[in-house]
Amino acid sequence: MGVEELEKSFRELSKTENVFMFVPNLIGYGRIVLALLSFWFMPTNHIAASWCYILSGLLDAVDGHAARALGQSSKFGAMLDMLTDRCATMCLLATLCTFYPSATFLFQLSMTIDISCHWLHLHTSLLEGKTSHKFMDPTGNWFMHKYYTDRTVLFCMCAGNELFYASLYLLHFTWGPLYLFPVVAVITFPVALAKSGIALLQGYLAAQNIAAVDTKERAEMKKE
Repeated sequence: MGVEELEKSFRELSKTENVFMFVPNLIGYGRIVLALLSFWFMPTNHIAASWCYILSGLLDAVDGHAARALGQSSKFGAMLDMLTDRCATMCLLATLCTFYPSATFLFQLSMTIDISCHWLHLHTSLLEGKTSHKFMDPTGNWFMHKYYTDRTVLFCMCAGNELFYASLYLLHFTWGPLYLFPVVAVITFPVALAKSGIALLQGYLAAQNIAAVDTKERAEMKKE
């Protein structure tokens, strides 16, 4: 490719939208920085780690509002959002493995279910051409449709799950005022358990959908 062709390609590229510089994605980069700071402080400084982790989580809601308000929703943004959430929870659980060695297998199991099922769901959504992994066909599974379309249900499940693991983390350092953290851990444990069950259902349905894509593609190949 000659110099003139390269210059022409750069000019054409500059006229198109830069997805990487979308406002919600810039917020997403900020979330990553805060998450990394949280990981650094987790073993030793629970106050700094907690604030960084909380701010990263709060920005998750901000980037969603920004994407809708500015019309800057993107597949890259959805992937970035999902990966940041999953990695943040994974690193929190990895820290809990060092704090509670006897429960390591349970934390490993939780990480495995969370990451594998969400990845399968997101990847299947992209293969099916959906604009968002949160889009659910109303004619599909009723429970998953309710989970992703009812903001109250989604928020309560995600918040309860995070509160359970966060309370276990903080318990390593302090019981909290009026034994707050053990109480929160007991109350939110069923939510965390249900969240893992939902992830398994999500992974099962995604596996069925991706198998359906395979079946359709193979049928089309045989026709050719």
